[in-house]
Amino acid sequence: MAGTCAATGASTCSNHNSFPFMHGKFLSHVALPILCLVPLATLVLYPLLWRAAGSFLGWYLRKKTDGRRCHILALVEADEKKYREEGSQTTSNVAGGENGGLEKAGANAAGTSKNGDTGDDGWDGIVGFFHPFCNAGGGGERVLWAAIRATQERWPKAKCVVYTGDHGVTKDAILARVKNRFNIHLHPPTINFLYLSTRHWVLASTWPRFTLAGQSLGSLILAWDAFSLLVPDMFVDTMGYAFALGLSKFLFRDVPTGAYVHYPTISADMLDSLSPTSAVGSQGVNAGQGVGLRGRAKKLYWRLFANIYSRVGSSADVVMTNSTWTQGHVQKLWGPLRQQQGGKAAAAAAAAAQSGGNSPIAVVYPPVAVRELEHEVDVSPASEKKREKVILYIAQFRPEKNHQLILQSFADFLKSGSDAAEGARLVLVGSVRDDSDSKRVYQLRLLVNELHIRDRVEFHLDASWPEILEWLRRASVGVNGMWNEHFGIGVVEYQAAGLVAVVHDSGGPKLDIVVDVEGGPTGFHATTSTEFAQGFEKALSLPNPYAVRQRARQSAKRFTEEEFARRWTEQMELLVSLRIGKKRR
Repeated sequence: MAGTCAATGASTCSNHNSFPFMHGKFLSHVALPILCLVPLATLVLYPLLWRAAGSFLGWYLRKKTDGRRCHILALVEADEKKYREEGSQTTSNVAGGENGGLEKAGANAAGTSKNGDTGDDGWDGIVGFFHPFCNAGGGGERVLWAAIRATQERWPKAKCVVYTGDHGVTKDAILARVKNRFNIHLHPPTINFLYLSTRHWVLASTWPRFTLAGQSLGSLILAWDAFSLLVPDMFVDTMGYAFALGLSKFLFRDVPTGAYVHYPTISADMLDSLSPTSAVGSQGVNAGQGVGLRGRAKKLYWRLFANIYSRVGSSADVVMTNSTWTQGHVQKLWGPLRQQQGGKAAAAAAAAAQSGGNSPIAVVYPPVAVRELEHEVDVSPASEKKREKVILYIAQFRPEKNHQLILQSFADFLKSGSDAAEGARLVLVGSVRDDSDSKRVYQLRLLVNELHIRDRVEFHLDASWPEILEWLRRASVGVNGMWNEHFGIGVVEYQAAGLVAVVHDSGGPKLDIVVDVEGGPTGFHATTSTEFAQGFEKALSLPNPYAVRQRARQSAKRFTEEEFARRWTEQMELLVSLRIGKKRR
């Protein structure tokens, strides 16, 4: 039905085909190309908008924290002046005291490169160490403090800021504990602490369901809290919060990031362990849980999380792992994306290659108190007379430590009735963290009764360091039953004390620690209870145990604090070079 438009007088028609935008020519030549350009434009603009959002938020945080940055720099300068004045009044401390090394390093801080510019020895930026549980006093904290000490010695003018959630603990109290607990002496003026208020978001108890995703989300909240306090010149995560590294890269493209990974949040072995038919299906606390509808959902959730974890972790410019096992899993997850990405990660890799240094994902073994154990525990022909048929297991009473396996294997060993088994004892030394651990110890005691080995097994809960040293002097064998122990500091301590190690045939103890030295073994590997029993038999039947103890102690020298400092400094030099290069551009 035709008509006339009241406004223009143009002819109209009720037939929809008369509208020009519905004609085939218009659809094919105009509308469809425009519609095709929409997703293309979205693909182009989305990354730009995403980066713009990150840059804006980063700019906002820098402006917000500029005042605190100036305050920290002024505080460091004032503390340094006061410290030097006090030091000059006590010349003995300066000449031969604990800080002599740092004073000497400070005197030589201003190196000069060939072109006349100040060398990186004089770098004076702020290194932010993300370690919300810095006062916990465990092996991860030893890594943190040893890393800060190495950084101070290499760059005396640099400022080290630790983001921590340990409220109510002063700087002096924290540094005093570091000195007493780890015998690590730090330079106080260039260390400062910023206190986070959101640490509860990364606690497992906050996320009873979907713990992996929940804690990762919590780490984003915690990292935002940290950057709201201060934007550093360099950001280093020493606890394994990969999502914090990703957030840093999103907000501050000019801030180099470094990661020290103790244990991947998720690994291929974890994914495989869900399947009861896989090679590792019977291992780990989640063994065989991937069956049924709930199991398939768990698999899907873990694989999705692994994909996101790989993306955020691969953004780090420099990655260090504590063992070959961890390196392999991180390389599998992060490596492919790191190779595809450009920017600083590629620059760091190129710098490492040009200098003949470590691989982009480098193994930096954690520092172990090897020197202290060498001093405290005698390994000599005379000390052999003091060794007893004691198999020692030093480990927290956590489920993954698999004390049940060791008890079963010890019972099997005693049933053999061999000469080596006669008079042998198993001593379990470990800390109890909470009620769950207490219940676990009670269940282990019941198992000891069921296995009829009560007279041969001893429990020592929350033993002091002097007590542990005494057992290391008396024992002949050290055991570790954990599947895929990421490194195994306790095993290194066994070796430093001269014990013959019998360890699970996996993880760091297998790949890095209990290896042949000078053509001879330093211990034995096992997987099943039968194999562990055979390992106990071999370890207590050695014709010349002193020779094995010597090789074990020699093996432990690879994990000293000095070796850690050397490797840490190599990797930090890459980050400093990236920061200096970015600043010059």
